Amino acid sequence: MEELFELRSYIEQGRYAEALGLIGEMEEMSRGDKIDRVRSYMAVLLLQLIERHAQKTTIRSWDISIRNALLEIALTNKRRKAGGFYLDKGELKIVLEEAWEKALPCASMEAFEGSYSETELAEMIDEKEIKEEALRMVLDKQREREA
Repeated sequence: MEELFELRSYIEQGRYAEALGLIGEMEEMSRGDKIDRVRSYMAVLLLQLIERHAQKTTIRSWDISIRNALLEIALTNKRRKAGGFYLDKGELKIVLEEAWEKALPCASMEAFEGSYSETELAEMIDEKEIKEEALRMVLDKQREREA
């Protein structure tokens, strides 16, 4: 909010270069917030997929969590007025990699009631397969929301 008052002041004073610089900073902050939110929902998605793969089963609450995470990713990543998405496929892959670092330790505490360490759980799953599945699910949900 402080930035808006500062922006108004710059414009009123005719300091357009500073105003444009501040607009750039505000755009960066907004995009950073979008990335953080996508990463957070991506971690939830990965956590559930890791559990599903490790335990070779699924339960209704995991499916609901997966569906909700996919919807939130699609909604957060969607550019409402300009159309398209904030993060393209390559950027989503990077965010997915970052989210994995959060998801795997959490999954080791949840899967099998925490019986396996992070390392042991990692040996039980196919990381590449889970990441590919997650990305495919995210992209499919985005396409579905565009239609």
